[in-house]
Order: sequence, then structure tokens, then C-alpha cells
Amino acid sequence: MRTTYMAKPNEVERSWYIVDAEGKTLGRLASEVAALIRGKHKPQFTPHVDTGDFVVVINAEKIVLTGKKMTNKKYYRHSMHPGGLKVTVAEDLIKKFPERVIESAVHGMLPKTRMGDKMKLRLKAYAGTAHPHEAQKPEVYELRG
Repeated sequence: MRTTYMAKPNEVERSWYIVDAEGKTLGRLASEVAALIRGKHKPQFTPHVDTGDFVVVINAEKIVLTGKKMTNKKYYRHSMHPGGLKVTVAEDLIKKFPERVIESAVHGMLPKTRMGDKMKLRLKAYAGTAHPHEAQKPEVYELRG
């Protein structure tokens, strides 16, 4: 009788990947990064075990939004005080905090569970090409398409 392989949390080996966002469409980049963080590219992927890798996204300010999303897409946050809703348009957010646009898109594609909260910590997004993760020797990951 054969049994299906189930990954164990202590057996997981994590790699570091670096992804260049320059000229990439936001949603297509986010879906591939989310799959890397989740570990779906590995043969030992197990849905209930966190088997994912670390992903460093560089050049976040050079991401591309199609159509009228630059002016129409809105990001909401709340100060938790009455009347404290803050609305920011994608164009302004990319100018001020370009990492947040990528983080928001990727976080929306990860599980909404405690395991998903831990996965979110493995995404590192930076505006520009400089990042403090050279010591981890990240491999360059080429996105499809």
C-alpha cells in the first residue's frame, strides 16, 4: 500500500529568491510571488504545512498597472477612530510607498489564517535595487511571461 508524502514542518528547507518588478504587471507578479511564498512550486508541497520560500522584490516603484487603475484603484486604511478612514489612490501610493502596493496584492493572495500570517513575513519588497539580504545569497527568479 502506498501513502501520499506529507511534508513535516521540521523538514522544510527554505530558499531565497529575488524578483525584479520592473515593467511587470502587478497582478501577474503578485500571483507568482504568492505561489513561491506558499511553496506551490515544490514537489513536497503540502497544503496544511508551510513549505514556502523567502521572496525579495526589488524595483517596486517600476510596477505596471493596466487600464485606469493608476487613478481609479483605491487603497483603504483606518485609524480606528471615528471618521478615521483614509483613502489613497494607487498613483499616490506608488510615489510615496511603492512596497505597500506589492505587499497588498501578494497578501490578498495568501491564506487568511495563522499560517498565512506567518507566510506574509517572508515577503520583502523594496523600492530600488538595494536590499539588505545579500548575506542570504538569493537566487534570481525569472517570472513567466
